[in-house]
Amino acid sequence: MADAESKRRLILLALLLLALLSLAVAVAVGSVAVSPTQLLAVLGGGGEPLHHDLILTLRGPRAMAAFATGGLLALAGALMQILLRNPLADPYVLGVSGGAAVAALLALLCGAGITLVSGSAFAGALLSTLLVFGLAHGVGGWTPTRLLLTGVVVAAGWGAMVTFMLALSPARQLPGMLYWLMGDLSYAGSPWPAWLVLVPALLLTLPLGGSLNVLARGPLQAAALGVAVRPLQWLLYGLASLLTAMAVTTAGSVGFVGLVVPHMLRLLLGNDQRLILPASVLAGGSLLTLADTVARTALAPEQLPVGVITALLGVPSFLYLLYRSR
Repeated sequence: MADAESKRRLILLALLLLALLSLAVAVAVGSVAVSPTQLLAVLGGGGEPLHHDLILTLRGPRAMAAFATGGLLALAGALMQILLRNPLADPYVLGVSGGAAVAALLALLCGAGITLVSGSAFAGALLSTLLVFGLAHGVGGWTPTRLLLTGVVVAAGWGAMVTFMLALSPARQLPGMLYWLMGDLSYAGSPWPAWLVLVPALLLTLPLGGSLNVLARGPLQAAALGVAVRPLQWLLYGLASLLTAMAVTTAGSVGFVGLVVPHMLRLLLGNDQRLILPASVLAGGSLLTLADTVARTALAPEQLPVGVITALLGVPSFLYLLYRSR
C-alpha cells in the first residue's frame, strides 16, 4: 500500500514538472528567444522591458490559456469515459462543440468582437447540452447508450449547419471562421475564466475518486455498494459539459486531447480515478501547451491552428490505442 502511494506521488510530481517545463518552453520559444536567466529575471520583477512584455503580456497569457484548455478537455474526457463506461469516449460526444461552433459562427457573421464570439460559443455549448439531455430523457431517465446516440445525432445536425453557414459566408470571413473551427489560441482572451472553472472542478471531483472507481464498474454494482448513482451521474453530466463548453469558448474546437490523454494514462497507470483525474489535467495541459508552441513557431511568422497539431498527434495515437484494445 505504501509502495502504491509512493508511486502515485512520484507520477504526479513528474507530471507537475512536465507542466512547469511546458509553460517555460512556451514563454521562452519564439521569434525572440528568452533564456532561462532572462525568464527568471522577469518572474522576479526585473528584466528588460522587451522580455517583460513578451512573457507577461504576449506569451504568458496564451500559454496559461493553452494549459487550462488542455486540462479542461482532458478532465472532461476522463469524466465522460467513466460516465459512458467507454474508454474511447470523447468530451465532444454530446455535440457540445457543434452547438458552440454554430453560435460562434453566427456571431462572426454578424461582425461581433472576440468577447461576444466567446460568449456566444459558451451559450451555444450549454444550449446543445440541454438539447441532448432533453431528447435523450426517457423512461427511467438517461442511459449511457441513449445519451451517446442522441449526442452523435445532434452533433451531426450541428455539423450540417456549420457546413451550410460556411457555404454562404463571405470569402473575407472564411479564414477566421475556419481557424476557429480547427482550434486556435491566437485570439484567446484572458486565461483566468478557464482556470476558474478548471480548478474548482478538479477539487470537486478528487474527493469522489472512490465513488467514481465503483461507478466505472457499472451503476448496479455502484448502487449495491451504497453509491448515490443518479446524483453522481448528474454531476458528471453537468461538469463534463461545463468543462467542454469553457474549453471551446477559450480555444475553439480542439480535438483528440480529451480522447487520447485519459485513455493513455489508464493504460500506463491503471484505472484509479484518484490518480487519473489530476494526472489528466497535468498531462492534457502540458500536451496542448507544447502543441500550441509548435503551432506558432513551426512555420513562423505564419501560425497554424493548434487543432491541426493535436490532430497530427492524435490520429496515430488513436489508431495505436485501437490496436491495443483488440
